[in-house]
Amino acid sequence: MELCGMKEVNVIANTGKERKPLLDRSITTRELIFLLAVVFCLSPLISPPVALFMGIIIAQFVGHPYLHLNHRATHILLQVSVVGLGFGMNIHSAVNAGREGLIFTVASIIGTLLIGWWMGRIFKIERRTAYLISAGTAICGGSAIAAVSPVIRAEEKQISVALGTVFMLNAIALFVFPVIGRVLGLSQAQFGVWSAIAIHDTSSVVGAAGKYGAEALEVATTVKLARALWIIPVAFLSAFFFRTKGARIKIPYFIGLFVLAMAVNTYIPFVHSYSHYAVSVAKSGLTLTLFLIGCGMSRKLLLSVGVKPLLQGILLWLIISAAGLWAVISFL
Repeated sequence: MELCGMKEVNVIANTGKERKPLLDRSITTRELIFLLAVVFCLSPLISPPVALFMGIIIAQFVGHPYLHLNHRATHILLQVSVVGLGFGMNIHSAVNAGREGLIFTVASIIGTLLIGWWMGRIFKIERRTAYLISAGTAICGGSAIAAVSPVIRAEEKQISVALGTVFMLNAIALFVFPVIGRVLGLSQAQFGVWSAIAIHDTSSVVGAAGKYGAEALEVATTVKLARALWIIPVAFLSAFFFRTKGARIKIPYFIGLFVLAMAVNTYIPFVHSYSHYAVSVAKSGLTLTLFLIGCGMSRKLLLSVGVKPLLQGILLWLIISAAGLWAVISFL
């Protein structure tokens, strides 16, 4: 008995403190505010723009209690939610939408990368930083930056500057694009293609298009995911231009699952009875994703963005937005 008691004392002394059971742990005010906000985001009371704004407020004035897990959580949650949206789409209409947006996609990606490279030289921005901002604007925001950065051997500071620039512009686009679309009287298809071309991240594209209408959401999601596939050739070209050998290129496999979900919804009638549940959960997941992205926009991340990179990002975004808007109005 005495020896057993001595062993327990030694264990507690070696670990520094006794581990408390989960239910005995106290919760901080910061954690409580964050968890209550998560619950609100999962309810139908909060729209995607409001969720993003709420996340930004928490990041600035409260702080993210689980910031070290944020990037991984948003990455997984976005992919699962996008696949869930596939259960509410018809593969035939999606293919037609993707075909219509193909020319716009190719022209805008090549044009954005070239203009971004030129701006980087004009503003004398560090080469890798300018390239990451251009790739994020051209393809799919943070996902493109995350995929290209290891290929070009980008440093943490360069990645932070590019992400901060893209995230700020994403937040603006989520609020501004639906307003512009309604003022100009854009059709659902026109807005879907335009938002997929001009808004950086998939989450913000889906948030803006979903606010505009169901058809816009279907078109925007399909065109944006088709656009995301260009990460692969752009990553290979990046390795060539930056002369990096043996770099690992991340392939967005979840896009295949999205296509599979659309096929199941189209060809298996039994699924139709339950697909609206999957879509509802997916939309809640995307709202939560935007909230977490907002929570990740800490003051440190925003301050890391310099004037010149931000200017490059804004001008590049305005050019691609204006050109894309003209294209969809003229040809769609």
